[in-house]
Amino acid sequence: MGSGELTATMVEVHKGLLQQLPGTPRAVFLDTPAGFQLNVDQISTRAADYFQTRVRHPLKIASFKSRTTGSDYDRQQAGHKLRRADFVLIGPGSPTYALRQWQESPIPDLLTHCVTAGGCLVAASAAALTMGRFTLPVYEIYKVGQDLHWVGGLDLLGCFGLNLVVVPHWNNAEGGNHDTRFCFMGATRFDALEAMLPQALSILGLDEHTACILDLATDQVQVKGIGGITLRTSDGTMTIQSGEHFDLSVLREGSITPDSASKSMAPESALPTDDSDPNFWHQAHDLESRFQDGLARGDARAATNALLEFDRIVWQAQHGLENEAMVAQARDTLRDMIVLLGNQLAASPGLREENLAPLVEALLDLRQKLRGERQWDAADMLRGALDTMNIVVEDTPDGHRWYLKSG
Repeated sequence: MGSGELTATMVEVHKGLLQQLPGTPRAVFLDTPAGFQLNVDQISTRAADYFQTRVRHPLKIASFKSRTTGSDYDRQQAGHKLRRADFVLIGPGSPTYALRQWQESPIPDLLTHCVTAGGCLVAASAAALTMGRFTLPVYEIYKVGQDLHWVGGLDLLGCFGLNLVVVPHWNNAEGGNHDTRFCFMGATRFDALEAMLPQALSILGLDEHTACILDLATDQVQVKGIGGITLRTSDGTMTIQSGEHFDLSVLREGSITPDSASKSMAPESALPTDDSDPNFWHQAHDLESRFQDGLARGDARAATNALLEFDRIVWQAQHGLENEAMVAQARDTLRDMIVLLGNQLAASPGLREENLAPLVEALLDLRQKLRGERQWDAADMLRGALDTMNIVVEDTPDGHRWYLKSG
């Protein structure tokens, strides 16, 4: 997955992967890439909650934060869970940190075993970078300013005859006025990085909120999500959009001919077509990022403005008769944002009414707007989120009023 492994856009992808596994699959989240972060346990909890509430499937945590810290018992427990897992999800963090921790550990063999035993391995975002022969050290180059270079990858794909480098966030646009495509490298730097790779090596670029599913049993590749994938080889470049599938031999051979697309790809009739508006999703994900940033900085005005603008574009999409599934996914994201806001305020018990007033009043204005639009569920969810923070809302003939519960 290029990104979005814990967002609304990937819910149906996770469900579809789990449904292909027999019985009741044992699903596990491996936390290593974020093991150095202070919020690593919160990320794991969020993943488990996401699977429980959105995917409707339990997800256990295999905690292998570091090969040198923690107890031997904890590391043994992580190995035991991975050994029994039918579905393993690995996601955000640092790819190079993950690689250092997995060296001289049983983790690579356990991940390979999951696949060879008929299970499913989902490597998203940072974890996707580790799967190929070489790994792009994103933070070291983009944030620290190190010289352009690659580091050795896990090369799990090589075990299955795939000589690839995987690059998620292929279509990233967070830079605004500067180029952050190709996993934040930009075209100029990435061209130089590409020139450093062996000529026989192919690059698999994954757009954000997009999944490239390699089915080793059928030798087929499916693309799902809201973007596409890009294959760069010495022969040229080929782009495959969501909803299409093609022979795995295209990735194995790394050979692109003028008619590769017409011969190798065909619409998957059994899959729902994805006619989502990519511009809508780019705007939605930008607002979601602004909301998250506002929460992180404690900027109530920025978080609220992003929430209100998100509501506006969802309402606009619904009245514009956009794809129903797209609108439903966007509504789910909006609900997630509301719940996150509630959790953030609930975790700040020291705030007084005068500090809360601007944010609560803005949320109540949003609630009133939702009620006026007959979006009762969303309005009730807002009130429920406020209630979890001990904020009581009363509707009176003169409008709403609110107060904090005592104690």
